[in-house]
Amino acid sequence: MALEISTDMPDAGDSCLGRGYGQVMGRSSYPASPESERRASERFPVEWSVDCVADETFLYAEITNISQMGIFVACERPLSVGTLFTLRFQSESGASFTLPGRVQWVNKNSGICESRNPGMGIVFVDLSPEDRERIVEIIHTIAYVRGVSN
Repeated sequence: MALEISTDMPDAGDSCLGRGYGQVMGRSSYPASPESERRASERFPVEWSVDCVADETFLYAEITNISQMGIFVACERPLSVGTLFTLRFQSESGASFTLPGRVQWVNKNSGICESRNPGMGIVFVDLSPEDRERIVEIIHTIAYVRGVSN
């Protein structure tokens, strides 16, 4: 299975407009066209704990999917788009990661509607070649294990 590295699109969530796309800075971040949901980096569902640490913010949450470019962090109060922070998490195989990330988009609850999938899409930023290789390796391992078990 060949996986390409590219930017991720949002995790399918629920918006007030019923489009199922994340919100960025108060507007729909992606059009409703199914073609906009194409991704070159496949996402894999996971259930890993994650610590997100920014200047004066500490968030303990759960990663619900991972790709070579980033993760989706499920949380009731996502951080603002553009927030930079450090991610600390461990895969089920025991591999530990401490990586820089940035909030790329958010699904958040508002006074008008509730999101079925509140949280934030995080893109990895400024990864060292070693960290990039480790992420790619863990993704390949997940793809292999899930391909064999299906």
